[in-house]
Amino acid sequence: MTVEDVAERGATFREVFSVAEFRVLFAGQLLMVLGDSIKMLAVSVLVYAETESAGLSAAAYMIGFVPHAIGGVFLGSLADRLRPRPVIVAGELLRVAVCLVLAFAGLGVWAMLTLVVLSSVPASIFMAARSAILPDVLEGDRFVLGRAIFSMTSAGAQIVGMAAGGGLLALLGPDNALLVTAALSGADALLHRLGLRDRAARAVAGAAGVVRASLRVNRQLLADRRIRGLLLAGWVPITFMVGSEAVFIPYFTEQGTPSSAGIVLAVTAAGMGVGEFLVGRFAPPALRERLTLPLVVLLGLPLIGFLAEPGAPLGAALAFLAACGLSYNLGLQRRFVDAVPAATLGQAFGLSGAGMMTCQGLGGVIAGGLAELTGPAPAIALLGAATVLSAFALHKDLRPDTVRAAGRRLPPNPAGSAGSAADAAAPVPDSPPAG
Repeated sequence: MTVEDVAERGATFREVFSVAEFRVLFAGQLLMVLGDSIKMLAVSVLVYAETESAGLSAAAYMIGFVPHAIGGVFLGSLADRLRPRPVIVAGELLRVAVCLVLAFAGLGVWAMLTLVVLSSVPASIFMAARSAILPDVLEGDRFVLGRAIFSMTSAGAQIVGMAAGGGLLALLGPDNALLVTAALSGADALLHRLGLRDRAARAVAGAAGVVRASLRVNRQLLADRRIRGLLLAGWVPITFMVGSEAVFIPYFTEQGTPSSAGIVLAVTAAGMGVGEFLVGRFAPPALRERLTLPLVVLLGLPLIGFLAEPGAPLGAALAFLAACGLSYNLGLQRRFVDAVPAATLGQAFGLSGAGMMTCQGLGGVIAGGLAELTGPAPAIALLGAATVLSAFALHKDLRPDTVRAAGRRLPPNPAGSAGSAADAAAPVPDSPPAG
């Protein structure tokens, strides 16, 4: 089966999982998300046991997101300057070391929080290395379906990890639960060391330092109209969607059913997984890219229904439908890889992840402020309306590229790597439509 055939009708799960290196990346993703979920719960419980402060406990749960974003901005060039396999393995070994120190060093609360913050700074580099190696492992539409599988895996593993983490904390205590994360990370490091090919670095380190090079490339990426538009299309709608999730807890608490918030959040994660599965597997590439704009509208439209102050069953249904719209990102993936120069693909994924982390935090702040001013139900509805408006504000970036919409095929990239933005945008001779 040729890449052109797959591009015409879309990849299948069998084709994706037939690639040995993808199976390694998939298993590694599963181990990483499970381990991180358990670690976040364990650290939060340790901090609460020491301080009896709900605020510090919540901060311990979320504190890793900000330094992750900082690392993506200032250290992102390392994802291209270093060989990807050693970077991935180093990230897992660092997680092993952090978990062992947290479990056995007897650190105070502030020392624990400091360690979590410092160890989270390079996390974006490790994540970018994982993301950037995927287009090398899977070509064309197989790459897009592979990204969908990663998203589905993350959603499912977070749910399982939180449930398993709660059970492990009750059974073993937080210290021993951290040992479980250390074991999972150790297994992940060994899996990648033995299962991945040792590829060369994408870029040669120049005279500029890491921070200067990272900032320079980030500026170049953001200066490119096409890349900037695709990044904003990935960031802005999710800002409002994630913000609405932050208001579910106060919303259902005001209704007198605080336990419903956890159920609705789990249903939301399930909606994301279902949307990724349906769009990733059954929508051919051309249709998937045409669906991007309507799916962003779907991301926000059901949330406006919270103006009617629905109970838990209807609220869960609305949240499920909205989360299905998160699959709009699949229509951006191939275009993003095509637009970014191959030598900076790792940093581009790091910048994308840093922006995503920042937007999630910003979404929570916006949602909290709206909820204070208007109440939870109107705040959720307003965030839904903002999501719909963002779809129309970003419509040029959400719609398929002109060359693809005209039924033309972009020139293939050797070894599955991305070409330059200019190459991706340039017209090519007439050829059979590849979707």
